[in-house]
Amino acid sequence: MIRLGFQSTILGDLSFDEVITFASDNGFSCVELMCWPVGKANRKYAGVTHIDVASLDENEIKRIKNKLKEKNIAISGLGYYPNALDPDKEKSDFYVDHIKKVIDAAARLDIGIMNTFIGADPAKHDDDNFERFREIWPPIIKYAEERNVKIGIENCPMFFTRDEWPSGNNLAHSPALWRKIFETIPSRNFGLNYDPSHLLWQMMDYVKPIYEFSDRIFHVHIKDARVLWENLNDVGILSTPLQFHTPKLPGLGDILWGKFFSALYEVGYKGSACIEVEDRSFEGSLENRKAALLQSRNYLRQYITQ
Repeated sequence: MIRLGFQSTILGDLSFDEVITFASDNGFSCVELMCWPVGKANRKYAGVTHIDVASLDENEIKRIKNKLKEKNIAISGLGYYPNALDPDKEKSDFYVDHIKKVIDAAARLDIGIMNTFIGADPAKHDDDNFERFREIWPPIIKYAEERNVKIGIENCPMFFTRDEWPSGNNLAHSPALWRKIFETIPSRNFGLNYDPSHLLWQMMDYVKPIYEFSDRIFHVHIKDARVLWENLNDVGILSTPLQFHTPKLPGLGDILWGKFFSALYEVGYKGSACIEVEDRSFEGSLENRKAALLQSRNYLRQYITQ
């Protein structure tokens, strides 16, 4: 059975307890909880801290577990999405250190999954970024293995604006690169946090990879996207991606969710599917953002029974 949940970023102004209560009161089974370092981040949909892993002690672990048991909600994974391959070594070292803290928290909370990005230097070609990947990521995966934690890499290219050309901020953005990544680090604790929307706007098949990488899909993000064909026909694929696509709630974009979930069921996926809200039509008030989660839940109930 697939568990339906949501990513907690969209409720960043609520506390951990309030997020878990909302999930319980509204028929969700799980939540992917954000674990950014306390403080502000420099990009949208980042910087949310629902579990402060830097100050996590045994009393807080017990309190978190008790709240989850009381509300019958699971944590699908702990999320932290920085750029571990940032060209600034000081930043990269900080990000890697915090990734390890999130891994520790996932182990101590008996969750077993943390989700993140590979990272990249956007000014370098993918081949050059692979050199740093081979240096930085094997020790991180070994660290996760030692704590029996799986790492799910989201497949967003993190390429949206001119300063992120040509490679974006996340190396793991295509099946060809996933093959190379998993050949380099074949660990069974290393896999994907699969988001079909990022393949859609790259004009790629978002269903076929589910079959090839079925044993590497640890977590799923449910986000739709709409290709703005009139814009694309005007600016072409060499333009920055936000000029020709926009994120949407599931069912309001171009993804054929029946085919997507059919593939997940066929390969025997039994993990979590978490709604990720980035639809601009539902931004703004907390009421709007909660409504986005409820509307998405209602739509997805035709594919997920709990």
